[in-house]
Amino acid sequence: MKLVFAGTPEFAAIALEALLGAGHDLALVLTQPDRPSGRGLKATSSAVKSFALRHALALAQPASVKDPSIPAAVAALEPDALVVAAYGLILPRALLAVPRLGAINIHASLLPRWRGAAPIQRALLAGDAQTGITIMHMDEGLDTGPILAQEAIPIAANDTAQTLHNKLASLGAQLIVRTLAAPLVSRPQNAARANYAAKIERGEACLDWRDGATINERKVRAFNPVPGAYTELGGALLKIWRAALAPEATGVPGTVCEAGAAGIVVACGTGALRLLEVQRAGGRRLAAADFLAGSPLVAGARLGQ
Repeated sequence: MKLVFAGTPEFAAIALEALLGAGHDLALVLTQPDRPSGRGLKATSSAVKSFALRHALALAQPASVKDPSIPAAVAALEPDALVVAAYGLILPRALLAVPRLGAINIHASLLPRWRGAAPIQRALLAGDAQTGITIMHMDEGLDTGPILAQEAIPIAANDTAQTLHNKLASLGAQLIVRTLAAPLVSRPQNAARANYAAKIERGEACLDWRDGATINERKVRAFNPVPGAYTELGGALLKIWRAALAPEATGVPGTVCEAGAAGIVVACGTGALRLLEVQRAGGRRLAAADFLAGSPLVAGARLGQ
């Protein structure tokens, strides 16, 4: 097929690579403009742009796709389909209507569950047993279009947002190739079962020790690597990269119950959390035992505000 592809991060680049490998004609790749990144705020290319340049694919980086020139440019290519994966810009009706087979989106959830910007993190925070990929025909709503294909995978007890992203990126790449190889037959979503995966705000990653240990353990995994779950220790930020549920502990929420080679056990509203890997602001990620070698903690110390 002749395709136009729209995507930005690594999740999208993996799908783009699969489509190219499957022999599709990538007539044009759309990705977001370069963004400042890192401590020097240097303009950085998206993963999709980097892939497109390596493979000499036609590339455009419009700041907005609402300009009538964008649908016109796509229409001039006469694509069979527009494939979209984590593009990050809302596509207007004029662009959705251009391809012969419509616009087809790769979404990282089992729609209608987790429509929206952060389906991977929201699935982890909710304690979902499974998630998956949905291939859907796009309409003007937010992930509301009819479903072309779905495939589920289990969420492992130790999955983080990063590990789950990697699994879903691979699955999405495979499923879009299989979907385009077969007749496109869709079914409507059950809107009554829909829920919304709101964008992650940094403040959500702050651990509230009054919450149950289960909730805080999910936060640690859901916000790894971005923005990183955190608490305070002595007025300074302490990021929590790995944690596990600990046996029941008594104490005011946020109190250190135990600190040693096995980790730092902190009392929660219900249960306790064992911190396994932490990082002080400006420091390195360290196993809890290594952290304690330089920053001793004793039972009764307090974390959080």
